[in-house]
Amino acid sequence: MAQVVDLLGWGGQRFAQERLGWDRKTIRKGQQELEQGECFVDGRYRAGRKRAEEHFPQLLEDIEAIVAPTGQADPTFKSTRIYSPITAKEVRQRLIDQRGYSSRALIGERSVRTKLNELGYRPQRVKKCMPLKRIEETDAIFEEVHRINAEADAQPGVLRISLDTKASVKIGRYSRGGKSRCPEDAFDHDFEPETTLTPFGILLPQQGESYLWFTPGTVTADFMVDRIEEMWARIDPAKRPHTLVINADNGPENNGHRRQWLNRLAQFSDEHDVTIQLAYYPPYHSKYNPVERLWGILENHWRGELLTSVEKALGFARSMTYKGLRPIVRKITKSYQAGVSLTTKAMRELERRLDRKPGLESWFITISPNWCLG
Repeated sequence: MAQVVDLLGWGGQRFAQERLGWDRKTIRKGQQELEQGECFVDGRYRAGRKRAEEHFPQLLEDIEAIVAPTGQADPTFKSTRIYSPITAKEVRQRLIDQRGYSSRALIGERSVRTKLNELGYRPQRVKKCMPLKRIEETDAIFEEVHRINAEADAQPGVLRISLDTKASVKIGRYSRGGKSRCPEDAFDHDFEPETTLTPFGILLPQQGESYLWFTPGTVTADFMVDRIEEMWARIDPAKRPHTLVINADNGPENNGHRRQWLNRLAQFSDEHDVTIQLAYYPPYHSKYNPVERLWGILENHWRGELLTSVEKALGFARSMTYKGLRPIVRKITKSYQAGVSLTTKAMRELERRLDRKPGLESWFITISPNWCLG
């Protein structure tokens, strides 16, 4: 607007106001921007109430620290929101009791609920997110998982990762539900797919970094540890941690009694001189595993699209973002043999290296480098 008025010359402002309907105050702001070479900032930003974060700079971080450990991904992956059983009222009370906020100065329950929504959390119990079953140790497992994760995130030299395998994806003209801007005809019957891809992911919850691998084969214990090796190779050797905390569910290939999984992790520990802490989530509660949020974002990112080729599926994975970062995506063509295991004698020797938490032996295991055992 200012450039047009300058071209009109003397009387240009009045002409633009009468013939074009432009406001002369707006024109003057534009002319000032042209003269100064920067955007004009008026006093409107000072109007109204300031956001709570200006009064409490750590508020959002404190809220997330309270809610994140109990956050659960949508089991149907139809939403990227994180469900939490902690209500806004409870979050506000914990801010006062645990974080030292003053009850009089702190924002109210409604404002806390607004902040939770802005962070992507839904403080509401939903039936579809309720676990199918509970075992006797569930509460004790959760308490220990939260303790280990909090200590890992707070201590320097400790890296926490979350890993999981997603259900296989059929490649072909199959409808995946949802809407697309480019309608395409899809099969309405379950024909033989061109191929299938099984996604395996590693998420670094604190850093927001993520890694996705797709394989047409089987995700075995050897496959998983090889992918951890790939992730490890990307870390600057000078900044590599001394302890690696692994969050996972007790799946068939990576549970606390899978011999080849424990054997490969012990070899990894020796090779890289790193202590490994396995911290599993309780049975039927795998949706609390942070990497599940990554699957929710991926599922919503390619929902409605026909994954007609492997390249298209990998392309969608590469274009998604988690916390503003794109994942590192690779296709693995190497074939892994299923059913590889240790002999009972070899497992008995390995078990001497494993430090299992009493009472929760299947869920919390520490593997130290061989030289530490002296």
